[in-house]
Amino acid sequence: MTLNKQIPHDKALDSSLAFIKEGYLFIKNRVDHFQSDLFVARFFGKQVICMSGKDAAMVFYDTEKFQRRGSVPKWIQKSFLGVKSVQLLDGKTHLDRKKNLLSIITPSDEKQIGEMVMQHWQALVSEDKQNIVLFEEAKILLCRVACEWAGVPMKESEVKGRAEDFISIIDSFGAIGPRNWKGRKARQRVENWLSAMIEDIRSSRVTVREDSPLYRIITTKNINGQSFSNKTAAVHLISILKSIVAISIFVTFAALALHKNPDCIPKLKTKDPLFLDWFTQEVRRFYPFAPLTGAKAKKDFTWNNYHFKEGMLVLLDLYGTNQDERIWKNPDQFIPERFKDWEANLFDFIPQGGGELATGHRCPGEGITVEVIKASVDFLVNCVEYDVPKQDLSYSLARMPLIPKSGFVISDVKNKYIVH
Repeated sequence: MTLNKQIPHDKALDSSLAFIKEGYLFIKNRVDHFQSDLFVARFFGKQVICMSGKDAAMVFYDTEKFQRRGSVPKWIQKSFLGVKSVQLLDGKTHLDRKKNLLSIITPSDEKQIGEMVMQHWQALVSEDKQNIVLFEEAKILLCRVACEWAGVPMKESEVKGRAEDFISIIDSFGAIGPRNWKGRKARQRVENWLSAMIEDIRSSRVTVREDSPLYRIITTKNINGQSFSNKTAAVHLISILKSIVAISIFVTFAALALHKNPDCIPKLKTKDPLFLDWFTQEVRRFYPFAPLTGAKAKKDFTWNNYHFKEGMLVLLDLYGTNQDERIWKNPDQFIPERFKDWEANLFDFIPQGGGELATGHRCPGEGITVEVIKASVDFLVNCVEYDVPKQDLSYSLARMPLIPKSGFVISDVKNKYIVH
């Protein structure tokens, strides 16, 4: 225990309220203050270890040292993540589920979803529009695309309501009180809807394509050779659909990045795939989705002069690592070209988790996120013309997840391919 005396301690009796108040900046503020990548705090009466930086990410994503079981409070499981979500699995069960997910979300599926997004954006503005709230349109569009790609039967009259439920689930992340309660109710509705649908498919009352992701999920066997229950299959399906709808947040921030950095637009008009990729990655680095992620020490070990005890809860700073000036020069500036020389390190750029995709806890939907942002940016730059009226484009790093207050309104939207 002598080693632990060298590690800074947040002096607050409990840091829970400070985290709610500071949001994405909670760990980063203290890392900067203590000049240490590691410090101790208390959350809801329990001691927690907070870490930031590339080296911290390397040890955090070591599956020999950390596990996810027991690291997420029930109030988050019942709203944002879902009980028995893949994010909460460990060991062989996690590897088996990850393998299954990656067989469903292949590179060709990622490309297909990107192409579908472009087609749906073009259909949306087949005629000129006066005003569009981009976030509102994006969540509905992506809900439609997600269900269409996955093979989930859904009436057009249902789309808006289902999109709202998915966004309520997403919006419950990091929230307590009304937003969390709303997310719980939305999750229950979606789980009931998909569980009943899966029961109908298994009972041959409803037919779906056998090559669809939905069919593959409900016919998958677990490592014990058993089929998932209707509810568990629904939870796994929700994790995919929800992740696609959540990209509406990144799409909105991509539009904001175009507005704030107009010098990028001529480069994007050249349709240079490299610059489009750099721009997309910079959107993901600069505008965060999750502030942090958690795990529990799997065993006793020592790292960075601190003795981690088995069962300790550890929080890794995703936002602060993506803003670390030791990794990213001028991190508070939007510079797509910074990715020109990036070596694709698995631990210094972690907007959707770190480590190996197949064996670690990096999000399996990361490739879909990239393709959807690319398609949406290409659409905004090369397919339409629009104005950005005066509005409140501010966003608070205390709110999780992040979103511009106005939802990013564009007006006088004209399709470039329509002759006026």
